[in-house]
Amino acid sequence: MTRNARVGHDGGMHPDPLGPRLARDGVVVLDGGLATQLEAQGHDLSDRLWSATLLETAPEAIIEAHLAYFRAGARVATTASYQATFEGFAGRGIDHSHAVELMRRSVDLAAAARDRYRAELAARGAPDPGPLLVAASVGPYGAMLADGSEYRGRYGRSVDALMAFHRERLRVLASAPADLLAIETIPEVAEAVALTRLLDEVPGTPAWISFSCADGAHLRSGESFQAAVDMVAGSPAVVAVGVNCTEPEHVTSLVGLARGVTAKPIVVYPNSGEGWDAAARRWTGAASARVDGAAAARWRAAGASLIGGCCRVTPDQIALLAGSLA
Repeated sequence: MTRNARVGHDGGMHPDPLGPRLARDGVVVLDGGLATQLEAQGHDLSDRLWSATLLETAPEAIIEAHLAYFRAGARVATTASYQATFEGFAGRGIDHSHAVELMRRSVDLAAAARDRYRAELAARGAPDPGPLLVAASVGPYGAMLADGSEYRGRYGRSVDALMAFHRERLRVLASAPADLLAIETIPEVAEAVALTRLLDEVPGTPAWISFSCADGAHLRSGESFQAAVDMVAGSPAVVAVGVNCTEPEHVTSLVGLARGVTAKPIVVYPNSGEGWDAAARRWTGAASARVDGAAAARWRAAGASLIGGCCRVTPDQIALLAGSLA
């Protein structure tokens, strides 16, 4: 996979894996809800490890889920490592070394899906789709708690404590053969500060950082989204910044706020608008707005250039986005 390089604020060279795709098309189509597709394939994800449980028990299913999104038009596969933490695995009796293996496996499975998709295209003489990327998911501290905290923030943890929690997992995923990290669903500024500082500890590791928002202007914690974007966008390792797992109707406003403080690519991948009931471990309510081609066109016009979906967004919906943005 060819990577462009750009000069960072610190004078060092930082890979920009999004550059070739953006140069080719001006926009990058992301995947949708990995867990959503895994459930559609018949898997029970009510476990606290969510989709990460299948890294051990059904790795082939994860490849098939990634393939479904590539076939729909996604050009980035986001790995099944969102809820893969040392603490979470330990709670299932998985020791440290095996946890490292499973985290790295999440990247290998996405890469295997990419290879199979390219082989499918070649077998039928289809055009080269251009760069296909693997983004290693780094979920928030709240995902490990598995109590819905990523939709509230305000953990009461210091920046140093959050750095200690994320450090080794981030290093493991940064050392795996992914193209970049997807640091996602971040609900509060302190956690974003911690993760940005950790990126500085692993030179040359590109990442996008996306926040989970409560409305069109604020993080789940109630803090300013625009201020949070401004804070992380200055990091030379951050190659895109934006929002995910947020109700679709807030995205246009949030893109405008982000564009007001950074020229970096804006990433958006909202959920369906349904709410997560952490106690019952299920989604509730109805989709509050469609994630479809018309929505993708609005977000693109507002300034987003990496566009996809999060929880409860299906391959069919990603196909609509891809068709609209083609």
